Amino acid sequence: MRATPGGNEGELPEHLGIVGSGAVATGLAAAATAAGDDPVTLCVRSEESAERARARIAKLCERFEPPVSYDNVTIAASRAPLREATFIVEAIAEDLDAKEELFSELARLSGDDVILASTTSSLSIEQLAAASHVPGRFVGLHVFNPVTRMELVELVFPARATQETRERARALCEALGKTPIEVPDLPGFVVNSLLFPFLFGAVELLAKTGIGAEDLDACLCLGAGHAMGPLAVLDMVGLDVSIAIGERIGVVVPQPVYELVAAGKLGRKSGEGFHSY
Repeated sequence: MRATPGGNEGELPEHLGIVGSGAVATGLAAAATAAGDDPVTLCVRSEESAERARARIAKLCERFEPPVSYDNVTIAASRAPLREATFIVEAIAEDLDAKEELFSELARLSGDDVILASTTSSLSIEQLAAASHVPGRFVGLHVFNPVTRMELVELVFPARATQETRERARALCEALGKTPIEVPDLPGFVVNSLLFPFLFGAVELLAKTGIGAEDLDACLCLGAGHAMGPLAVLDMVGLDVSIAIGERIGVVVPQPVYELVAAGKLGRKSGEGFHSY
């Protein structure tokens, strides 16, 4: 038994399966291995992706106090190991077609009591649940980056979700040291529907005034008590992902964001966005 990132003592109530290799997928795997010695299965697209994911998880686990081992995490370049999981979380790119295809596959290979979850930040949970063909065992599990540090999980349930699904989803979040809050199934849920108009407003102010990105972010941190300035938040989310979220929730995306993405400047993950890293 280990201390979870949220500071509680516990163990996972599920054999957690995760599909994906990016920041959310590896962050979830690290948070899960910090919560206990229970098996965690991470499924990626290739052996190359597996190596990158392993390196990310190792780095995240080293940052815990004290550092934790991730020996209980199995990383596989196939979906077969997911047959042993009891709770499978999708954490792939924010693409509706790709997610619908994946959930259709997951429903076929998983057992009758396995819960399927999506980490989508903007797509309709009701629509994804329908694509899975198991809406009673489906949940939106919107975690926030960095996953090992952020406490909130927005829980979004389709209308046909069973009481067992609701209880197990909450129990998993709490075991991970998170605070689950049930929110409505609307574009962007609660956080992003309020956050992105503000973030993009900061970009518009930047373009209108010519103030430096560092100074604009410092104003919000020092004057409004924000832990991170709005431009730094966009960089952390990823400017390409930010565009996808903005377009999905119906917020006008400022032209400078498109221009940075066209230049290959995606934020932290590419080394440069509004700031350099």
